[in-house]
Amino acid sequence: MQSTANAWRDVLAKSVLFFFGIALWYKGLSFYAYYLLPLAWVIDGGLGRFGKTAREPLVMGMLLLCFVLALGILWSDRPDLGFKVWRRYFAFLVFIPYLGLLNKERLPWAISGALVGYFGALVIGLYQWMVMGVQGIPALGMPYTSFSSILGIGVLLTLYTIKTSRNNGARLFLWFLSAFLLFIQFNQDARGALLATLFSSLLLLFVLYKTKTKTLLIVMALGITVITLFASNSTSFQERLMRAKSDIQLSWAGKYTTSLGYRLAMWDVGLHGIAEHPFVGHGTGTAARYFEKTVETYKGGIYRDLPEFQDTYHYHNDWIEIGMQLGLLGVVTYAFFLWSWFQTLKRRQLVVLAAALLCFIFLSGLTDTLVFFRQTFYLLLVITAIGITCHKTSERLYSTKYITP
Repeated sequence: MQSTANAWRDVLAKSVLFFFGIALWYKGLSFYAYYLLPLAWVIDGGLGRFGKTAREPLVMGMLLLCFVLALGILWSDRPDLGFKVWRRYFAFLVFIPYLGLLNKERLPWAISGALVGYFGALVIGLYQWMVMGVQGIPALGMPYTSFSSILGIGVLLTLYTIKTSRNNGARLFLWFLSAFLLFIQFNQDARGALLATLFSSLLLLFVLYKTKTKTLLIVMALGITVITLFASNSTSFQERLMRAKSDIQLSWAGKYTTSLGYRLAMWDVGLHGIAEHPFVGHGTGTAARYFEKTVETYKGGIYRDLPEFQDTYHYHNDWIEIGMQLGLLGVVTYAFFLWSWFQTLKRRQLVVLAAALLCFIFLSGLTDTLVFFRQTFYLLLVITAIGITCHKTSERLYSTKYITP
């Protein structure tokens, strides 16, 4: 009887892990996956293992960030909006049951689900771009900025896997795949995500091959050649460069109703807001409302037309967003969260991957607020959990092979 119950529990865990890898891409499905995952975790005895999971640096960083955001609701003048913001961050605690369900036997199911979901989204994105001429993936509620981010993550992961793979055929395929993903990204309109991918990729290649000077020079030369080729042959990229130049000129002329001008204005107002309450901010949920209220009078009202140009959701910068709401307290907490993420991967000898992913997160967060890119953040958490479990599995295999008499 007990063995039958364990078998059904294992089937449920495998099915939910597979389903989550697919469901994270579509909000309608992720709603169900978000509740199924903790349920399967509890049935699997996850509560009894929570203490062990909570010792992970990333989990501690998440819990602390959620606690500080909840604390910020206390001095927010709009607690209802504060709760909505807190809920966005709280949703990523789904990492705890996802990691808690993973083990050696269930790992292939989690990887399969993640791959099916990722390449399914990629195929839909290709169809939207090549056939429909549309940026991003509207069918999945994914704007071009989010789609570009997941392409960038794919580039970094394939470049890292190339180094760890021992099969020459697989390595060649991965080189082509990384180039293909980068090519698609060059044809999306997200400038910030593309730059984050390029800098993070170059960092990754440097760290991977720094001990082999000749190989490093060859790889870097090929990488720069591919980047130059894609940049010179991408109409979208050329248009973005021209648009950026035009946006800068218009901003100097005092016209901020452009993509870049809007960001510059938001950062200016955001830094002003942080300066007003530098230590604890204005309270969780007040960031967007503060902008709409302040632009009427700030600097003589030069930004007063911007709320009509675009709805205000966030400050297009992780650090200003958290600083506006929680001041220095929030900035330090968010920095600790990123540091704890790095430490979690570092403990599993995944320092190189950690450096690349955290560099990408940091650079992307300078031009956008990643918490609003639900699929991107879930994907990063899935990669982290799979990386942790893969290392645990390899450690057990090593100890069984070389240590057990």
